[in-house]
Amino acid sequence: MNGNEFGRLFRLTTFGESHGDAMGCTVSGVPAGVELSEEAIQEDLDRRKPGQSMITTSRGEPDKVSIKSGLQDGYTTGTPIGMVIQNKDARSGKYEPFITAPRPSHGDYTYSAKFGTRNWGGGGRSSARETVNWVAAGGVAKQVLAQSDYDVQIKAHVCQIGDVVADDVSWEEILEHSEDNEVRCGDPDAAEEMRDLADEYQTEGDSIGGAIYFECRGVPRGLGAPRFDSIPARLGQAMYSIPAVTDFELGIGRDARTATGTDYTEDWEFGESEATASEDASGDEPRARGDPVPVGNDHGGIQGGITTGDPIYGEVTWHAPVSFPKTQETVDWETGERKEITVTGRHDPVLPPRAVPVVEAMLYCTVLDFMLLGGRINPDRLDGRPGEYGTDYHPSSPQNDPEDADTHATTVDED
Repeated sequence: MNGNEFGRLFRLTTFGESHGDAMGCTVSGVPAGVELSEEAIQEDLDRRKPGQSMITTSRGEPDKVSIKSGLQDGYTTGTPIGMVIQNKDARSGKYEPFITAPRPSHGDYTYSAKFGTRNWGGGGRSSARETVNWVAAGGVAKQVLAQSDYDVQIKAHVCQIGDVVADDVSWEEILEHSEDNEVRCGDPDAAEEMRDLADEYQTEGDSIGGAIYFECRGVPRGLGAPRFDSIPARLGQAMYSIPAVTDFELGIGRDARTATGTDYTEDWEFGESEATASEDASGDEPRARGDPVPVGNDHGGIQGGITTGDPIYGEVTWHAPVSFPKTQETVDWETGERKEITVTGRHDPVLPPRAVPVVEAMLYCTVLDFMLLGGRINPDRLDGRPGEYGTDYHPSSPQNDPEDADTHATTVDED
């Protein structure tokens, strides 16, 4: 099976099935010298893990991450970082009725048709549980960016569930409120309505779709390349890789279809800066003048596929979860029978609340990859000092070898 890698220089490779022994990933391309905290990665995993509220699956997974490689004394060494997350609460028996009678709108039949076999427990590789690996990798990328010379900040929140739409909220309101409620919405009033709506569908044995708004700040201008490696192209790949995503928008998104060219076009003006001065036409004293910046940001921080330095923002849409305890119809290709089935496993009635950290993780991975590709961060070492070995994160030699050591280094007296 191909398609298990993401990224160019910052590269994520994942493994694992929903009800297998473990999930895991290898992250390569992390510069040396990053002080990497397993606890910080765990904080984001805890935001994604199941069982955190009554509107999430009751599957009891601690999602405890364990870093297996790529660190020395708490710092990255520049070698691949391997991480493993054990599955603790798999119950595959509930999925036995669907081995040859595929669940409607799942990957059961298409996986079997493609490979002639599949891991059927919990959906196997097609399960959204696989995104636990992405959040772990995003936790690594987040720490790399935080320790770089750039102040990159990324945040997302649930902006819609069903017909309940959050008001337009500021960046500060998203930061302040989105983690204070179970649906992760930056509008507290809408969050209450969203929670009530999710409860209604869960009580009825049904599910509902929703959407997430995201914003990336501090991303420098000049990242990305035209066409296939443009920022929109790579972000689109990242977001559409998330299970159940049906739509991805940047900037004003779908509203662009009714906007005139006059409305959508953004004039250029000089930004404020004290670093650049030029003499005006009248011969007066030089005045401060910054670089050209667009007036407005309907483009979502991107023009010509390349970042402008303005915030990158957009929305991602999820369809309703297709596992719910109402009776559905399918066919059994082994027996030739039509069957009525009931999916009784542990499932979320709405997906965006737990998908917020997934979206953020993929944004962190994508932005870091472009920062490495664009030379903004040295891909070998975070301090950008190739050829120098006297760093504060290089392991130190012991002053005295223990007497029982197999090897010894004896100081040679010099005249």
